[in-house]
Amino acid sequence: MARFLRYGLTTGACSAAAAKAAVIALLGSPVDRVVIPTPIGIRFEIPVKCSKRLSEDSAVATVVKDAGDDVDATNKIEISAKVRMTSGSEITVRGGKGVGKVTKPGLAVPPGECAINPVPRRMIRDAVKEALPAGRGAEVVIEIPEGEEVAKRTMNARLGIVGGISVLGTTGVVKPFSMAAYRRSLSPQIDIAMAKGHQRIFMVPGNIGERIVRDKLNPPGDSIVQTGDFVGYMLDRAVEKGAKEIVLVGHAGKLVKLAVGIFNTHHKMGDARAEVIAAYAGAAGADPETIRRILRSNTTEEAAGILKGAGLLRATFDAIAERVKAKASERVGGKAKIGAVIVSLDGQVLGADSESGCGEHWRS
Repeated sequence: MARFLRYGLTTGACSAAAAKAAVIALLGSPVDRVVIPTPIGIRFEIPVKCSKRLSEDSAVATVVKDAGDDVDATNKIEISAKVRMTSGSEITVRGGKGVGKVTKPGLAVPPGECAINPVPRRMIRDAVKEALPAGRGAEVVIEIPEGEEVAKRTMNARLGIVGGISVLGTTGVVKPFSMAAYRRSLSPQIDIAMAKGHQRIFMVPGNIGERIVRDKLNPPGDSIVQTGDFVGYMLDRAVEKGAKEIVLVGHAGKLVKLAVGIFNTHHKMGDARAEVIAAYAGAAGADPETIRRILRSNTTEEAAGILKGAGLLRATFDAIAERVKAKASERVGGKAKIGAVIVSLDGQVLGADSESGCGEHWRS
């Protein structure tokens, strides 16, 4: 029987609920749930873990985030709002402990500001305004005690968000499409690279490629973009956002797949690594026994060892890198200059294309 996935709440919705509950506790009695407005016109009733008055003009409330069936690093974290009544009519929102600070341009919030996005800010203000007496203002401080630790499992550091997580959400709800959500979470890296004016972006499927780029070239950190398995998706987004030069750098186990047009490199999406390496080895002069050994190899590392023993390592992987470049160029319709560098687990450059400035200096 089909199972329907359960929707969840954004950090923005939880922050708004905590803020409203704090105002209610300040003005009257604590509540165990509140109803908040959302940008999609639907009002949500959200449970409140606790709320209490701190002084004559301040209170605090805490909400536990429920991400539904989405795979979310912030699921079950506590989000608190401290509210202090002010004499004016303005409602200000800022981040406290566990809410990150933006340090790089290109995001929805400018550098120097706390990482509470514009829509969640508006949700918090709207929710607080519903509970405040007419003409009164408030200062709201959002705190996420586990935020700094949780941030280590997110893309925040790469995006230039330090000291905690972001308060996000454009609707108030989290749709449980975890892979799509993860894929979308990668593309802000490109926004930052573009905002910094980098002429060349290095796309790496993982940490091996990133380490090689840093060791060989030491480029600005924001010019290195992690793609995960979604290489094709990230290429598409990069050219949409105006990238003009992209260098793909990664382990052979990932990049070899691109040579035959497999742009989602997850193992469930297809695999032809041994066949690709064997074919290009044959074209480079490998004898039948060497080709058979490559086809029987379990990993690209093993295949590379076979090629090294046959004296064909560089010729084979240089040719594969050229094909990766051609396939990626075809993917983006020639809208960006593409380079390709294939590496091993120990950091050795196995192959590189010849025409994009990615040749000999990678081998030094």
